Amino acid sequence: MSRRPRLFVRTLTGAAVALLVGGCGGSGGSSAGDDSAAAGTGKAGSASASPSVSAGTDRPHVTLPSDVTDEYAGWRTGDAAKDAVLADVAARIDSMNDAILRGDTSAPGLSFYYRDKALSGAVAWIQAYLDADLSFTGTTRYYAPKVTLASGRTTATVLYCSDESKGFNKNRKTGKVDRTPSDQSPYVLYDTRVEKNDSGVWQTTALTSHRGDKACAG
Repeated sequence: MSRRPRLFVRTLTGAAVALLVGGCGGSGGSSAGDDSAAAGTGKAGSASASPSVSAGTDRPHVTLPSDVTDEYAGWRTGDAAKDAVLADVAARIDSMNDAILRGDTSAPGLSFYYRDKALSGAVAWIQAYLDADLSFTGTTRYYAPKVTLASGRTTATVLYCSDESKGFNKNRKTGKVDRTPSDQSPYVLYDTRVEKNDSGVWQTTALTSHRGDKACAG
């Protein structure tokens, strides 16, 4: 799903962790799910902007609050087809983060950018934040994207890394930010499958994550 789970996951136990860690970076193992996680249509760093979404289909508009930033490094490849994939992946991350921040499991961006098991995983992750009375604040950096388009060019795999070292949990009721150091790696490798729907939107259908992967550290 998205991030901050490095801290957030410590509030979860047992089956809840197993269910939720997949999409949002999770606990540090590899697991299936959605992502949130969180991207392109939101507030990205000016020096590392995500690619623009393709014209033709209106996307949900997402604006993240001033205390939350998603930065994208190397998110433009120069290949139009691959950049279109990355644009929708980034927008999906934004939509997840927006839904977490607003506490809305029915946010329109979720069903727009997720489907199948990835969608149900996204909803479960948002609900876990709500159940724990948590939100988040800070900056997450997304980098080292790699897009592999299948021969039919309607499915693709996307690998990318995130650095969550500047992201922190925030109590939803009190607004208090938890900056307690974590013993978990802030680096997460994501492996996603996306499929292009009839409207030309690249939807995430599956995602695995691995915290502390050597491909993302350093």
